[in-house]
Amino acid sequence: MYKHKLEKEIKCPLEYGLDVFGGKWKSRIICVLATNGIMRYNEIRRELSNITDAVLAAMLKEMIADEILSRNQYNEMPPKVEYSLTAKGKSVVPILQSICHWSGSYKKVDVETALTPCKSCSQI
Repeated sequence: MYKHKLEKEIKCPLEYGLDVFGGKWKSRIICVLATNGIMRYNEIRRELSNITDAVLAAMLKEMIADEILSRNQYNEMPPKVEYSLTAKGKSVVPILQSICHWSGSYKKVDVETALTPCKSCSQI
């Protein structure tokens, strides 16, 4: 996993939260796992069709280190690895759903480019 030369200096809880579940991919990975439960690497990759293998692998490793995801490896041939949300990861889902609903209310769009909530957001 890539290590920054300088450690991030997080000064408030908001910065910590955005570091743990912010960005383009982490929130989407959380939503996909919240909707589908336990998933294998290729299943996650299919759901996030435009992510590269290197980025997905890096995001999964970071999220495991932050205890958002758990990784279960089975001693089988071929190897079998499954990912799922931890309790900490599941606690983020309502926050992401709130952001989704807020965005839907305030993003000005026309009918052709209207934002539709993902499966996870539309479940509440």
